Amino acid sequence: AGDVIPNKGCVFLSVRDVDKPEIVPIARDLIEIGFELIATRGTGKVLQENGIEVRIINKVAEGRPHIVDALKNDEVDMIVNTTEGKQAISDSYAIRRTALQHKVYNATTMAGARACIEAVRHGENYDVHRLQDLHQKTAARK
Repeated sequence: AGDVIPNKGCVFLSVRDVDKPEIVPIARDLIEIGFELIATRGTGKVLQENGIEVRIINKVAEGRPHIVDALKNDEVDMIVNTTEGKQAISDSYAIRRTALQHKVYNATTMAGARACIEAVRHGENYDVHRLQDLHQKTAARK
């Protein structure tokens, strides 16, 4: 869709409780391919308990400096953010808006996060073809 997925830098992680077990292998994969991690307290605690190095950053509602400040300062290159609950959804809106303004890729599902990792790992090993071009080639062969 024209989004650029970075292959290095800093990833912000903040996931709802049901996704916390799944963020551990994703975080390990991100570190393995060269990313640094920052996370909200809850997500960060789970990662630290599993031996993963992560820097803790405030949620928007917890006061400054917070994740939106880090986005505005171009300190974040990618986001993995799943939400539930009124406050988290409100914070997520500010995160998504700022990420869009600063062209920071934002995965909003765990499947999206895994797909990003695979794209970074194998990005140069694949060719992408538009369906329109494939259709045109097929029609030309007939």
